[in-house]
Amino acid sequence: MSTNNRSVGKIRTPEAKRRFLIRLAAVLVGGMFIDGYILGIIGTVIGTIGTDLEITPLYEGLIAASALLGIFIGSPLGGWAADKFGRKPMFMVDMGLFVVGSALQFFVDSPLQLFLVRLLMGIAIGAEYSVGWPLMSEFAPARLRGTLLVLSEVGWYVGFMVAFIVGYVLTEYTNVDWRVVLGTSTVLAVILLIARLGLPESPRWLFNVGRIDDAHAVAHEYLENPRDITDIDHEDQRKGSFGMLFSPQYWRATVFISVFWFCAVTPYFAIATFAASVLEDYGLASGLAGGVGLTALAALGVVVSTILVDRVGRRPLTNPPQWLCAVLLAVIGLWVGAPPVVVLILFLAFSFFNAMYTALTGVYPGEIFPTEVRGLGTGFAAAVSRIGAAAGTFLIPTSLEQLGAGPTMLIAAAIAAIGAAVSQALAPETKGLNLSDTSAGLEHGHHLVREAA
Repeated sequence: MSTNNRSVGKIRTPEAKRRFLIRLAAVLVGGMFIDGYILGIIGTVIGTIGTDLEITPLYEGLIAASALLGIFIGSPLGGWAADKFGRKPMFMVDMGLFVVGSALQFFVDSPLQLFLVRLLMGIAIGAEYSVGWPLMSEFAPARLRGTLLVLSEVGWYVGFMVAFIVGYVLTEYTNVDWRVVLGTSTVLAVILLIARLGLPESPRWLFNVGRIDDAHAVAHEYLENPRDITDIDHEDQRKGSFGMLFSPQYWRATVFISVFWFCAVTPYFAIATFAASVLEDYGLASGLAGGVGLTALAALGVVVSTILVDRVGRRPLTNPPQWLCAVLLAVIGLWVGAPPVVVLILFLAFSFFNAMYTALTGVYPGEIFPTEVRGLGTGFAAAVSRIGAAAGTFLIPTSLEQLGAGPTMLIAAAIAAIGAAVSQALAPETKGLNLSDTSAGLEHGHHLVREAA
């Protein structure tokens, strides 16, 4: 391709380009923050809601799961739309949808209305997964891409903790209505919507749909590294489809990230459910200390991954921690009558190491899928992961009652081991590689890793 007529766009200083990257990272982290926030805030008022609206057990379960169900729907739908219509418009649409849903929480007066509103918010958050991560991966320099993507996972845990604190304080020390407690997410959502105004379209998406001059202009204006700018020309100009996720070139990538994500979140929800009965002996099963303490330890695990992901690589943070978590869960399941303090330590260790590799679920989708299905691939894997989240929420308590604690933890250990085995076989090392290399197909990417090693 001739480069003589390329548009180089507006000239920006390196400092201006870094400010843009910080802004993009901030709004992405903010999106993950409100995801954690809405999942955490509902737990602080669900009892009051049940009394006020005379909610049946069925509706209580539906309301608690509404955001997860919405994510299951919104992730693939938002990913498809982002690949077809662009990252920029969908990045605004999903947050605008969230603002509407969040504001509607102030006015609900029936269980059905609350379920539908929370479902709408979940759909918006699901779209955020499959739009925000691809957008960041397509702007982030290769040397910082992992760090910036993992940073969004820190936002999720912080959002969950902040929601618990806000909900706890408002319910314990004020008389505000539960609708106001839930509606507090509206403030941040409006701020994020405003902060997203004026963000550019992804240069890789522009190139992929044939808008070559626009792609070059945006790349020169916003990308800092010359290698990342020239790598734009390696993009294919082809339309993506759902079937492409299971093509000979990409089925390994789809299987890897879907199974990895599923197996990462399912034991987490299982352990969160089972840990409550143990922490009760230490006064941590309810109240501020329990809700914040365990999540804080998980957040620390994500922070460690944020620091290390672009230094040691993806595979060292993906594979060993999974095997370790499988062992920890197996020990809990097999060691009948273990001292409570030992079980507590094992649970805390699991929370830390599980969070370390769960953080990589925000990195791999944006790297191993090509631009034409990057949103759809991310959305599909996110939807599969929500099946695991639902299983952890609903099936594990039943298993505890029917099978007992030991066998339940062994099932969780088996799930973690399956994720570890699949990752051991398929997880590529993408540290420092351009997106055209990381998304060339998992078999090719893994081959590069073995050569480099």
